[in-house]
Amino acid sequence: MREGTAQARWEMWTQRPLLALAVVFAVAYAVPIVDTSAGHSLTTACTVVEWVVWAAFTADYLVRLALAPERREFVRTHWMDLCAVVLPLIQPLRLLRLVSTLLLVGRRARMASQIRVTTYVAGSVVGLLMFGSLAVLSVERESPEGNIRTLGDAVWWSFTTMTTVGYGDHAPTTGLGRVIAVGLMLSGIALLGVVTANIAAWFIERFEKDDVEERAQTEAIRALTEEVRALRAEVAALREPRREVVPALRAGHPPGPPPPPAR
Repeated sequence: MREGTAQARWEMWTQRPLLALAVVFAVAYAVPIVDTSAGHSLTTACTVVEWVVWAAFTADYLVRLALAPERREFVRTHWMDLCAVVLPLIQPLRLLRLVSTLLLVGRRARMASQIRVTTYVAGSVVGLLMFGSLAVLSVERESPEGNIRTLGDAVWWSFTTMTTVGYGDHAPTTGLGRVIAVGLMLSGIALLGVVTANIAAWFIERFEKDDVEERAQTEAIRALTEEVRALRAEVAALREPRREVVPALRAGHPPGPPPPPAR
């Protein structure tokens, strides 16, 4: 996508406001879970804020679709964005509002060239830990057989789940909690793969750079060797006429015309 298109300008202008709305969404999602004494009005207000933020990302997707030069190509290459927009509208899947908002935030953040992979991975880890802890706490706290009762338990469980350690001291007992656990496991493995791939790419880049420098030095030495050989040949060619003149003078014979220099 070219930088001068209307779609690119829209994405550049809306990137920071949408990221700020994502922070507002995080606060609205966390308050009713962390503050167990929150009243009905506060909980309702937070829910409204969550839906407003999701609606803002939905509007952003629709505007980008309208500004795209090739709309079919845009839908084909942004199918994850479309799923994140549509799925929360289905009544049984409204709990996916959290997942869809996180997905849309990640997709919009990756469009920014100034955000490096390390920053993106670190932000993904923090976001997954925070939202994973809050999500599992919200569904496991009221479970009769659950053992994740506090935010500290939830954060510890998220750490052990994302790193696939799984000590077993805390584990979800509800179906939705286990679904969240599967998502955290897969996300942790994916992020670990990204970090490993970037470390390997860094080493490969360093090795390739060293090989290029070594090849350049070898070529320079070879060129200097060829130049020295050529100079030696020219010097030897200049000395050959002098060697013929000296014996001729000693015998009393005038020297003949010098041969042309060797090329």
